[in-house]
Amino acid sequence: MGYVEELRKVVGHSPLILVGAVVVLVDPDGRLLLEERKFPEGLWGLPGGLMELGESTEDTAKREVLEETGLTVSELRLINVYSGPNHFVVAKNGDEYYVVTTAYYSDVYSGELTVDHEESLSFKFFSPERLPAKLVGSHCTVIKEFLELQCSAEVSSK
Repeated sequence: MGYVEELRKVVGHSPLILVGAVVVLVDPDGRLLLEERKFPEGLWGLPGGLMELGESTEDTAKREVLEETGLTVSELRLINVYSGPNHFVVAKNGDEYYVVTTAYYSDVYSGELTVDHEESLSFKFFSPERLPAKLVGSHCTVIKEFLELQCSAEVSSK
């Protein structure tokens, strides 16, 4: 049982501050890896999850990507950190929490893409122009900022 589950035994549904990390993984063709999630069903999102005790956000990002996809991330670059009242969530079971999410991107990873069927239905690389319509809202923001960073980097390198 993880840290959050242990904490929920003590505080019930009361609001918590939870820290997590997500990763935009980019393949050599510039496509982004998205996860078709079991929860909430039918939504696509970035691989990632919640921090365990003693982890850094980088450790969390790498562990979650490995657990969910089978891929080992070698290098992470920061996109942004997201927090505040717009990141308040009430889960279907009534658990309340404020999420602090650190978003990273990487094109340096290895391994074979596999699906952890406990959390995911599938994984697919999408071109930025053809992202699925049903995306986790906060992940839309992360992807948008990532793409803006990429455009800025391309312009400044010319």
